[in-house]
Amino acid sequence: MRGFRSTGARGEGAVTFAEAVFAGQAPDGGLFVPDSVPALDVHALLGRSFARRASLVLDAWLGGEIAPSILATLCERAFNFPVPLVPIPAGVTLVELFHGPTAAFKDIGARFLAHAVALLRDPERPLTILVATSGDTGSAVAHAFARIPAARVVLLYPAGRVSPLQELQLTAVPENVISLCVEGTFDDCQAMVKAAFADAELVQSVGLTSANSINIGRLLPQTTYYVHAALEFLEAMPRAGAGMPRRVRPSTAAAALPIVVVPSGNLGNLTAGLLAKRQGAPLGKFVAAVNRNDAFARWLATGKMRRERAVQTPSNAMDVADPSNLARLQALWPRAPESLRADLAAAVVSDAETLEEIRATHVATKRLVCPHTAVGLAALRRYRAESGDESPALVLATAHPGKFPEVVRDATGITPPLPPSLSHLEPLRRAPRMVRADAAALRALLRRLA
Repeated sequence: MRGFRSTGARGEGAVTFAEAVFAGQAPDGGLFVPDSVPALDVHALLGRSFARRASLVLDAWLGGEIAPSILATLCERAFNFPVPLVPIPAGVTLVELFHGPTAAFKDIGARFLAHAVALLRDPERPLTILVATSGDTGSAVAHAFARIPAARVVLLYPAGRVSPLQELQLTAVPENVISLCVEGTFDDCQAMVKAAFADAELVQSVGLTSANSINIGRLLPQTTYYVHAALEFLEAMPRAGAGMPRRVRPSTAAAALPIVVVPSGNLGNLTAGLLAKRQGAPLGKFVAAVNRNDAFARWLATGKMRRERAVQTPSNAMDVADPSNLARLQALWPRAPESLRADLAAAVVSDAETLEEIRATHVATKRLVCPHTAVGLAALRRYRAESGDESPALVLATAHPGKFPEVVRDATGITPPLPPSLSHLEPLRRAPRMVRADAAALRALLRRLA
């Protein structure tokens, strides 16, 4: 059975996957990371569906803690939507991660976590899911846990810093969900969550756990779509090669490891991708695409993290100034950031460049993209110009453009259609509770749930 250890200073002994899931955050304040990274048998994964690949990848991580047959069924239920790869010009392929029920990549981790919690939980123990969200995580978690018996979900989101449709998703929620609109930034929300988990008595009394990417049960499922994308890309190479520009056309599949561009905020998505590469997924250089909240890009270049207050951008889900998962990168890559630079670059994209990329992508492809995906496309453009690396690229398309109609309309003059799964929400809207960025007040509210 594989173990998971804390990134915290005390570095206490390893725990099981189930223990790590229900703890959310380690008792010493650290985040759980695997104590080893299992190698993948890539050839055994060729020709499989996404759900089947996911179950095999997760079985390697969990070391048999969930029986393989049960894990396969769990993944079939959690991942009952496609993850298509869509080629666009200039040797770029979009990995569309927004075909789940809330139209964002967060559905993948949240749905697996909810099914795992339902399977592993002690029915006699209370269960309270506490989540800080910069836009998409909260609605994915609310939807995923809606049918988990006796689960209560508490969402914290920053006032005025999510899109109107995202706020609708965060407030049109089931009765077992409490939405808290925090007068502050996402970093304030995240700090409140961390402070709650530091209160051991509170954690025990309300059965507190997290569904943010600080929870290892949210993070590990995200490795699966990197493996899936790498293998889909590999299997398509004989067909795709002929249509690529000569400068990016591969001579063999082995010579064409793709650049992977990850829109990055709290760094959970990026951490999962780098773990998938370490497992053996055939992926090339990673590019962390960041907006004006560029603390991570500066850390990667200098090794110094200067934490500043997050600023608001069109790619609001990436408006993070103090990314939690940096602790995991530092724990998993000793001597980071130097040890990361061979596999990872970062590119910073301005607000104006984000809007221009949405416009230019529509002109070139007739395809609308969300602002986070646009940051990824613009970052790829910058990385290629600065590095001279013209390898084919996988760019993660993290959300449906219809979730950001105002931004997309400003850039293109076109209002994107709503995803069908979100067209029924308005009658379900409930008023959120307005709260101060006050960790003590949140702990008091959670105690009232006991």
